[in-house]
Amino acid sequence: MTPTRREILGAGGGLAAALSLSSLAVSGGEMIEVKMRGRDDGSHVWFDPIGILIKPGQTIRWTNLNPGNSHTTTAYNPTNFERPLRMPTAAKSWDSDYLLPDESFSVTFTEQGVYDYYCIPHEHAGMVGRIVVGRPEAHDWTELTGANGDLPEEAVKAFPMVEDIMTKGIVRRA
Repeated sequence: MTPTRREILGAGGGLAAALSLSSLAVSGGEMIEVKMRGRDDGSHVWFDPIGILIKPGQTIRWTNLNPGNSHTTTAYNPTNFERPLRMPTAAKSWDSDYLLPDESFSVTFTEQGVYDYYCIPHEHAGMVGRIVVGRPEAHDWTELTGANGDLPEEAVKAFPMVEDIMTKGIVRRA
């Protein structure tokens, strides 16, 4: 039996819809790449993407693609230089130490919630990122706004909104 034009178009539309939904949260098991970037003159540094939605059990790998700088990916957690807690309390904290150009570091996220992180030498320049794991309850991230304590103003302004990450799946720096 030969499919009709309507059946072919319907199948194509269903495939397009499925592909667009999969962009909201990256498929389970797939490694997610976050690039550490910067301008050649060092005037601007950032994580790309700055915000990402993943499923529990997924791994994120940060790679330093900035030839002129070393960077870190460091969780906001009191175990890391007594920084404020901006991640689920049951989750394991991380600190990559300094990554030279082309070096990488990975973390697997198992606890649902919102995770904020920063680059130690560039936090004051707003080099921060946010990871949303699963579908956390609103109270899981509204508490973060009260944990700004000693965060630099540029860092606080740079975080993408949780709602944007949950809607778009990936947020790149504007």
